[in-house]
Amino acid sequence: MPLVTVKGIEGVFSTEQKAEIISKITDAMVSVEGEKMRGVTWVVFEEVKSGDWGIGGEPITTEKVRALQNS
Repeated sequence: MPLVTVKGIEGVFSTEQKAEIISKITDAMVSVEGEKMRGVTWVVFEEVKSGDWGIGGEPITTEKVRALQNS
């Protein structure tokens, strides 16, 4: 029973986007482990508070990620 954990900054992904991420990661795992494992493949989406995640020594916020998405 695989467990895949995805971490993202809160407020970046909508509920629909998180559902799509979970679905596609499940599909990727099943493509390797076989269809019979779909029902026992777990994907957890964990959100980290904006500013509590650092990249390159700097805190990253929801606003910074959205700016990257729109550039």
